[in-house]
Amino acid sequence: MARESFAHAENFLRQNDRDRYLSTLVLRAPAREAIIALYAFNADVAMIRERAREPAPGEVRLQWWNDALAGEGHGAVRQNPLADALMETVERYAIPVGTLQRLLGARRFDLYDDPMRDLESFEGYAGETSSTLLQVAAMILNDGRPVETGDAAGHLGVAQAMVGHLRAFGYNAAMGRIFLPWSILAANGVRESEVFSGTVSEGLVEALCQIVDLAGEHLAKAQAAIAELPRPLRAAFAGITVAKAQLQAFSESAAAPFSTPPDLADWRKIWLLTWWTWRNR
Repeated sequence: MARESFAHAENFLRQNDRDRYLSTLVLRAPAREAIIALYAFNADVAMIRERAREPAPGEVRLQWWNDALAGEGHGAVRQNPLADALMETVERYAIPVGTLQRLLGARRFDLYDDPMRDLESFEGYAGETSSTLLQVAAMILNDGRPVETGDAAGHLGVAQAMVGHLRAFGYNAAMGRIFLPWSILAANGVRESEVFSGTVSEGLVEALCQIVDLAGEHLAKAQAAIAELPRPLRAAFAGITVAKAQLQAFSESAAAPFSTPPDLADWRKIWLLTWWTWRNR
């Protein structure tokens, strides 16, 4: 079933996490299909809140994935093509299941409406989710051998999470959710009622600009750390070039934070990813 499962995972990722799908186009086989399986798993988990609507069924889905990773799933887990592709990847590259289980644990935050408390909480969440994906992707590119990516995965993961949630700020606010560090918003005099009603204030714009600056700092640190990695591993971090462009686009429209910011066309993202990867090989 593995061949069909990997094809299903690729189609699922293409439809549900476009940026990560595009980032795999610069990868070489056979690592590409394995990283696609990893990213498709993440996309499925990231969508649980949208599909479940309520915490209880979301908890059930997270537990299903946790049991599947632990080999304790009920029924024929491998009949699920996403699970089949992921488990094939885990076995092929000896990926520590505990790493992916910690990602599932962090994603429990998604199921509830509590705001992200502070910057430390946000960085911890991003570290267990976005940074974990980068770390495991680098391990796959290293043929399953453990690899120390230093600060590259940590800083880029946090930056990507910040950029993603800056771009999704208006959408999340409309859903009654605040993913960005609440302590930064509160320090600028922002009230929850303003966020949820879509009210733009000077304090809100200032708070988001401060987060833009933080994301930029993480991107700069990530770039320096990536430059220290062995060249065969750097392709896992090609998404940095898209994150930079998206952050710049958001900063130019920060005065309208509840509107969906402009995004780059796919062809431009592919060009950025290809050019960056060629320069770093």
